[in-house]
Amino acid sequence: MSNLKLISILGLTLVSFLTQANEADNWYLQTSVYTMHFNPAPEHNNNQKLIGLEYRDELNRIAGGATFRNSFNQRSNYAYAGKRFDSEQSPFYLKVTGGFIQGYRGEYKDKIPLNRYGAAPAIIPSAGLKVGKIGGEVVLLGNSALMINLGVYL
Repeated sequence: MSNLKLISILGLTLVSFLTQANEADNWYLQTSVYTMHFNPAPEHNNNQKLIGLEYRDELNRIAGGATFRNSFNQRSNYAYAGKRFDSEQSPFYLKVTGGFIQGYRGEYKDKIPLNRYGAAPAIIPSAGLKVGKIGGEVVLLGNSALMINLGVYL
């Protein structure tokens, strides 16, 4: 899947959410600050340089995309949709997204399952905290790694 196709899919997904926009809508811009591989190897990159943008509607449905350096320092992209589950008693929430990851190539192509055509399906759970306009998330990357992201609500 080319970057242009991935960006087009993400754009169409975001537009479909925007057509239902109201005052409760939120944008979230985030970056990665820490990554820990469960079975570290010398070839692993722990600085993902992730930049992500996410849209959340009044029903806590989300759509977004991120670009990052994967564990093998290859530029990769994730386009997704999902759901956020807020707590009524605290600033904590849970989130699950599903989408496609593109960018694992060459000798690392098989490091993610089902990557036969250059993009692989993914389900990514996370737990987050929102305080004012600032957010943070702990993201579980399969059985491979844990990543911490920080962001700002726009």
